[in-house]
Amino acid sequence: MVFALAFSVSAQVETPQPSPFSKIEQKVGLTDITIEYSRPSVKGRKIFGGLEPYDGNVWRTGANKNTTIEFSDDVVIAGTKVKAGKYAIFTKLNSATQWDVMFYTDTENWGTPRNWDDSKVAATAKVDVMEIPFNVETMAIDINSITNGGAHLEIIWEKSYAAVPFTVPTDAKVQASIDKALNGPAMGDYYNAAVYYVSEGKDPKQAKMWIDKAMSMTDTPRFWHLRQKSLIYAAAGDKAGAIEAAKASLADAEKSGNAGYVKMNKDSLKEWGAM
Repeated sequence: MVFALAFSVSAQVETPQPSPFSKIEQKVGLTDITIEYSRPSVKGRKIFGGLEPYDGNVWRTGANKNTTIEFSDDVVIAGTKVKAGKYAIFTKLNSATQWDVMFYTDTENWGTPRNWDDSKVAATAKVDVMEIPFNVETMAIDINSITNGGAHLEIIWEKSYAAVPFTVPTDAKVQASIDKALNGPAMGDYYNAAVYYVSEGKDPKQAKMWIDKAMSMTDTPRFWHLRQKSLIYAAAGDKAGAIEAAKASLADAEKSGNAGYVKMNKDSLKEWGAM
């Protein structure tokens, strides 16, 4: 009884994990991405070319259970379309300067698969590895260089940095939502479609038609609406219309006490030779 009681008490002791768990949730464009992994530390060891040797060694890209990444939409990695879903990330360490980052459909291995199956590799990205001028003690995976259309999956540990670029179907999803909304759109639908078109360098004349439609559907367009109208008109080559809209935006921004929009409009008016 005494032994059982002692064991019960000791079993409740909680200590930190040597490689703590981390979860990253990031939206890229309109795609949700979730990464789950455990973060090992260097602890005075030689990692790449030592603990994890080169010449084709497959590394689990983390510690403990498989490192996984989940996409809410189909994405494109290294020219390969990868379906929405969850994948384990494995890395083939070819050399100090070149790795193969592999996205594996079986996520339930602990470490690397005992029997590797090439048919389960959804995509492989051959990436250059850069040496960084400082030591990263604890391994990190992150998503950076984010744009509406894609981002980089970054792996950094010890003195090595690698990035896997990927793209997401933002433009197709936005275009589909525009097409759907414009079957019976409201003012905000025309406005959002126009702003998106100009921000992505798409047809400014189409954007001008949409912003005009949006403005016709409200009796009192506000300074932020008029600001976008001025930029869209400028992109479409209608300088006079851009100046008129910027002056209206400036007047409303001054009335509303919004210093940021006052400055932006004044800067644009100076650029267009109206001040």
